[in-house]
Amino acid sequence: MSPPWKLFADHLRLTVRLTPNGGRDAFDGIDTDSEGETYLGARVTAVPEKGKANKALIALVSKSVGVAKSSVSVISGETARKKILRIEGDPEDLARKLEVFLE
Repeated sequence: MSPPWKLFADHLRLTVRLTPNGGRDAFDGIDTDSEGETYLGARVTAVPEKGKANKALIALVSKSVGVAKSSVSVISGETARKKILRIEGDPEDLARKLEVFLE
């Protein structure tokens, strides 16, 4: 299974499938959608209103990879379940921190 991220010169792009009102803030591991694309499953307790779930997702990701919240942004899927996040930083280092979800 390929990882749900792509490395670029100064950032990493992570594909996430978000479940708001998920009962807890956590990652559910890596899965594949019907088109064969991989994504990291995530759930947050926040509701999908006025960007609250997106903010909770950004907080969860930033804490998990050890970067500031301002280094994480939603670049695609603002109102959809499937989102692409841009994480600023050393892409190799960020990928190593995310590889724990491949196991």
